[in-house]
Amino acid sequence: MAPGPDPNSVGDGAKRDEATIKVPSKDPKKKDDKKEEDLSEEDLQLKQNLELYVERVQDPNPELQKAALESMRQEIRASTSSMTSVPKPLKFLRPHYGTLKEFHKNMAESDLKKLLADILSVLALTMSAEGQRESLGYRLTGSEGDIGSWGHEYVRNLAGEIAEEYTVRQGEEASIEDLMDLVQQIVAFHMKHNAETEAVDLLMDVEDLDLLLEHVDRTNFRRTCNYLTSAAKYLPGPDDMLVLDIAYMIYIKFEEYPNALQIALFLDNMQYVKQVFTSCTDLLRKKQFCYMISRHGITFELDPEMVENDVDREMLQDIVNNTKLSEGYLTLARDIEVMEAKTPEDIYKAHLLDGRASSGPSADSARQNLAATFVNAFVNAGFGQDKLMTVPSDSTSGSAGNWLFKNKEHGKTSAAASLGMILLWDVDAGLTHLDKYFHSNDNPIIAGALLGVGIVNCGIKNDCDPALALLGEYIDKEDSSVRIGAIMGLGIAYAGSQNDQIRSSLSPILNDAKAPLDVIAFAALSLGMIYVGSCNEEVAQSIIFALMDRSEAELGEALTRFLPLGLGLLYLGKQESVEATAEVSKTFNEKIRKYCDMTLLSCAYAGTGNVLKVQDLLAQCGEHLEKGDIHQGPAVLGLAMVAMSEELGLDMAIRSLERVLQYGEQNVRRAVPLALGLLCKSNPKVTVMDTLSRLSHDTDSEVAMSAIVSLGLIGAGTNNARIAGMLRNLSSYYYKDASLLFCVRIAQGLVHMGKGLLTLSPFHSERLLLSPTALAGIVTLLHACLDMKSIILGKYHYVLYFLVLAMQPRMMLTVDENLKPISVPVRVGQAVDVVGQAGRPKTITGFQTHSTPVLLAAGERAELATDKYIPLSPILEGFIILKENPDYREE
Repeated sequence: MAPGPDPNSVGDGAKRDEATIKVPSKDPKKKDDKKEEDLSEEDLQLKQNLELYVERVQDPNPELQKAALESMRQEIRASTSSMTSVPKPLKFLRPHYGTLKEFHKNMAESDLKKLLADILSVLALTMSAEGQRESLGYRLTGSEGDIGSWGHEYVRNLAGEIAEEYTVRQGEEASIEDLMDLVQQIVAFHMKHNAETEAVDLLMDVEDLDLLLEHVDRTNFRRTCNYLTSAAKYLPGPDDMLVLDIAYMIYIKFEEYPNALQIALFLDNMQYVKQVFTSCTDLLRKKQFCYMISRHGITFELDPEMVENDVDREMLQDIVNNTKLSEGYLTLARDIEVMEAKTPEDIYKAHLLDGRASSGPSADSARQNLAATFVNAFVNAGFGQDKLMTVPSDSTSGSAGNWLFKNKEHGKTSAAASLGMILLWDVDAGLTHLDKYFHSNDNPIIAGALLGVGIVNCGIKNDCDPALALLGEYIDKEDSSVRIGAIMGLGIAYAGSQNDQIRSSLSPILNDAKAPLDVIAFAALSLGMIYVGSCNEEVAQSIIFALMDRSEAELGEALTRFLPLGLGLLYLGKQESVEATAEVSKTFNEKIRKYCDMTLLSCAYAGTGNVLKVQDLLAQCGEHLEKGDIHQGPAVLGLAMVAMSEELGLDMAIRSLERVLQYGEQNVRRAVPLALGLLCKSNPKVTVMDTLSRLSHDTDSEVAMSAIVSLGLIGAGTNNARIAGMLRNLSSYYYKDASLLFCVRIAQGLVHMGKGLLTLSPFHSERLLLSPTALAGIVTLLHACLDMKSIILGKYHYVLYFLVLAMQPRMMLTVDENLKPISVPVRVGQAVDVVGQAGRPKTITGFQTHSTPVLLAAGERAELATDKYIPLSPILEGFIILKENPDYREE
């Protein structure tokens, strides 16, 4: 029995063989002998055959040539179907590549020449020099055969070369038709073989994404669109919008309307939103769309084209107007059993601290009572009952009025407005409760009641516009605190509604020479909120004139900051549209010019992740300037606003802010904690928590205050025990310092906001969509915090109520076809990014099964744990309508 070939020799031969090709030895004889010894018998046979074919190809007889080429093609095709290492035929043909190339050059035009070109095209895979694009060159001169038969790796390589060639030809303005035919073939091949991402990449390189629409089918459109939407975050404009347009068209083509609607909202394209409604005929699905629009917080009017039946249209408009929000929120609260009202003492938990802080003299009791007012408002937000403001007046403990009068003048404004927060979203009850304060003779109380009306109506639209009717008549009263209450109330109630009636009553205030600065500042801010992201020219003009009319002294005031901010909000997320206004801002007084510039830039690019803008803003933060400059604050906040839309940018921004902290000037350091708070709202990341905890003991009290408020923001509505513990310790650490203690209390109220049922994050729908009104509310608060002492610790503490714009229940509530809540099992776990992964990977990990309604923390995702129902939206957040699955059979 003959001994078999040594099983290790083939591998060795292959390795040595690769080495020998790269380093030609001095004596070719020895090399050949050595190589031949190491090959197995089959390999030797193959090598000899291939060498024979190479000789025969050069034979003058066309019959022989043809046979040789055919055999060579068979050998190569058989080996390139799967690529784990360099296939043997390619390896053995390597030395002959040059000969075949020469021969091809001299051949006469014929079918055989094309056949040889095909083979050379494949050989060029491993043999052509970098950047020569030989594989593509031979492919274009070869026969028009099926491209996929040469294997995946070949197609991939071609795609890469096409992209390079395309760029070159675009530069020379040469024709690209032949390339486009190839692209058609390659895309078709990729789409059939589950390589959607590669097809999309190639089409992006050759700038022809429209081809996708022909090639997607039922099996792969979801993965294609997922890849398109996540790639859009990393593309420069205007490419990102084009990519999303294609994704939208694909979703519409396959009637995947909820996803199409999301993209339409992301593009802020109302025509598209309308198209989703007109293309879809199912009323139930339209109800689900309405829930999605109401969560996004935009004002949207349904017309007869979208919904024909009047009764149905009214019902759908009710959902869009968010009238069901309060009901759903209270359903959640009852289910989780947190209806019991909490007092500020329940939140402070002073008994857990050692005796020092609690037994000490109570510092500045009016300030402490004011803090308690805010804590009470945040914690019981939306529950409709508490222990300070809504207790019935005949009870033995004294009336609600008593708490109101435990606050000093402007404190009463916040106290009365806190009633609006407690009755959040419940318009009828809210107006009934607030009514009694309108008859007061005390101006701050009336101001608070007006603001309260605005807060109750936040995010809820109503056909009879109760807020406008009540607040409109107070805009032009004598007392400036009452005017501010009414103006701010309108800004909160009608944020994003672009209501022209309000514009015509607020615009004159901006250019009224007699109006006090604070009234003008709040009017500008409210107009910015109402017209958020609308790029409205007339509002912009009014605010610009108001800025130009300010005297030197007024420009130094803290509240003047709200004028550029109101201007910035008009362009929130609208990128290039801001440029004309930014040019005008360069003509302002130099005290405010830079501040305005930074604010406009950061608002216009908020949530876009635009890398160039991040670099511009970082450059501003790095400058070491004189004390008087205030523009670096908004630059630091802008950094967070631009970078917060996707995870990678967010982590990089957090790292950059660490550097800014180390090297920046004092006024930059004061803004860094606020920027961190913005990046991780309601998402307490441990690293950020530690940084803020360190800064909350900073020697500079302004840095410490910003850090403490930010601790509240990152833990907002999470009941995070670690942050709660840090804040308790801080309250005993700062028990003598009234203003720092006030900040600690506010932060404690934020962490326990809505007893842990609310979130401040402006993102929803798995972090795809950014609600403009929510962002406007948060950014306004942060700009106010840049000058804590004069705004929040001064008499404008009610700016804190702007946060109500961002407050949303972090729930998933399932309802049946009649919109009544039903309980079904769901799995809730950490969301996993599965874009571009093979197969059907799990979308959540480490899940627990609960029955709805459930709470979703940051970065969590839910999926139904039963087949009995089908959800009408693929993204399980907020209100989800379930319809019964007709194919479901009980076990």
